[in-house]
Amino acid sequence: MTVPILKNYVQGKWFEGRGGLVDIASAVTGETVAKTSSAGVDFKGVLDYARHVGGPALRKLTFHERAYILKDLAKAITDKKEDLYKLSTETGATRKDGWIDIEGGAGTLYSMSSKGRRELPDDVILIDGAPETISREGTFVGQHVYTSRHGVAVLIDAFNFPVWGMLEKLSTALLAGMPAIVKPATQTAYLTEAAVRIMIETGRLPEGALQLVVGSVGDLFDHLIGQDVVSFTGSASTALKLKSHPRVLSEGVRFIAEQDSLNASILGPDAGPDTPEFDLFIKEVVREMTVKAGQKCTAIRRAFVPAALMDAAEAALKARLSKITIGDPALEDARMGALVSAAQCKDVREKIRELAGEARIVHGDIEDVEVIGARAKKDAFISPVLLRCDDPWGAKKVHEVEAFGPVSTLMPYRDLDDAIALADRGEGSLVMSVFTYDGDIARQVVLGAGAFHGRIIVINRDCAKESTGHGSPLPVLVHGGPGRAGGGEELGGVRGVKHYMQRTALQGSPDVISKIVRSWTRGAKTDAGAPHPFRLKFGELELGKTIETAPRTITLEDIEHFAHFTGDTFYAHMDEAAAKANPFFPGRVAHGYLILSFAAGLFVDPAPGPVLANYGLDDLRFLTPVSPGDSIKVRLTAKSKKKRNDDYGEVRWDVSVTNQKGEPVASYDLLTMNAI
Repeated sequence: MTVPILKNYVQGKWFEGRGGLVDIASAVTGETVAKTSSAGVDFKGVLDYARHVGGPALRKLTFHERAYILKDLAKAITDKKEDLYKLSTETGATRKDGWIDIEGGAGTLYSMSSKGRRELPDDVILIDGAPETISREGTFVGQHVYTSRHGVAVLIDAFNFPVWGMLEKLSTALLAGMPAIVKPATQTAYLTEAAVRIMIETGRLPEGALQLVVGSVGDLFDHLIGQDVVSFTGSASTALKLKSHPRVLSEGVRFIAEQDSLNASILGPDAGPDTPEFDLFIKEVVREMTVKAGQKCTAIRRAFVPAALMDAAEAALKARLSKITIGDPALEDARMGALVSAAQCKDVREKIRELAGEARIVHGDIEDVEVIGARAKKDAFISPVLLRCDDPWGAKKVHEVEAFGPVSTLMPYRDLDDAIALADRGEGSLVMSVFTYDGDIARQVVLGAGAFHGRIIVINRDCAKESTGHGSPLPVLVHGGPGRAGGGEELGGVRGVKHYMQRTALQGSPDVISKIVRSWTRGAKTDAGAPHPFRLKFGELELGKTIETAPRTITLEDIEHFAHFTGDTFYAHMDEAAAKANPFFPGRVAHGYLILSFAAGLFVDPAPGPVLANYGLDDLRFLTPVSPGDSIKVRLTAKSKKKRNDDYGEVRWDVSVTNQKGEPVASYDLLTMNAI
């Protein structure tokens, strides 16, 4: 059988490396499944192509247009998932392992697409916070914004998740408007290359938006500039080497790292052997040891239990681990597959021997393993290994050495403060978990350990059924961690997108700022002329279109009628003496929701028209009490627009309610759905 030669996708073409081919072996059989090389690639040309072709093309697209591209890429990956599953088996991954990587990767694209369309504007500038008034008369304001960086996102991925690892970075970079160069780990590059081919073949990616390097990065780092971003997943030693590159330092290249992580799990002091939390803890530790054969940056490496429960926890873990069947991941009976390579398996064995100098192996055999399946050669297989360290404070390596395989160390703690201190000895992790049914215990852990862990998951009987588990990063939550874990953050919804954008503080007049950000800013010019803004379709409505209403006097009869009609007879509206005793009110006052209702009555045009529905209110504040006899009036101004589909779009209106003295009574954003 002819062994395929992987190709680089650079400067708009598939390019086969010119010599220096490297063999990639199947984790299962040890046979060569692909060859790869990047020899002959013009890395300066690759960067220039991304900057001058891919970057401008992406930056012309709005966030929404980029989000729809992500959706189409996700669908393409999903449609071809079976082809990817077949290749994934050769990496040592079971079907379940592959699901996390392949369909989990597509799910990340779908999630980020949805986030982009719901939370980002249909524009190329992202507003960061409210305007800042920095002058007495309001003619000079400040506004923070994000714009796309004019560089390249260099995405360097680890071997363990060749699809998801790429797509978690790619989804945020593309949504931010930044072209990407993907550099997968050589051991599993054939799976990444297959996924990239699927995405390129959709025709949805702008030219130069995505390039792939399968092999060495050559002199690529020598040509980085300050607008570029490097996003890296791998070992701490490689991360240090890359971020210490002279060009990275001299140009101030933004560097995001996700690296070694000695993640911890704590069994709460309330979680005895007769509790659901104890059983959940045992199940989760074993799952994290065996999914992807423990080759997960989020796997549980250190498991802490109350000292009195050490024997019970050890027995329960061993009983569950003994049921794990190891072998050819293509077989349904195999619960755990191989490590990615024989070299990786050798490294894990060496690390276990280091750990065994401070702990003893209580389950597993690092020298031999029973595997099922005629194809399976033992070179890359190892049994799950559980170690026990009874003196975690006297030990050092258990808090420093990561065996990147199906390995975990069980350790005791004296009390909760001791458990927290031990977890923090890992000096930074991507995730820690706590199994407790006591919210106060969970709070104490967060206060003591939050600074050392990028994510903390609390699992108990109430949430276990729907919990995503200790080791599952989610697109909507930050994935990263401090200290040893690299200090970077990936994903986290829009937070992840901002890594590939530049925040800039704008200053100018409200009119100029409004034009720049395409959102009306208070103090900017308005148009209060006919027609009523509710008569204008979404496409006809200009930002700044305003209606200023006539005043309406609010009487005591209005207040009492509203109170009895709604049932809101709070004393501030009904009892003069009690209201005066309240430090906020001069006496009886109108309900806040009465003010909102009367305000709507002042500005609403009741006839059928382009306004289809009231979608809600944001940032509502009641600012000045309204007493009987006061009058209110409203200024309603079209603030921003966001198209939802071909039939309607969302309009955000700035609403200001003032009294007869011109004092602000209420302020909020009104959201409506308007016909296109």
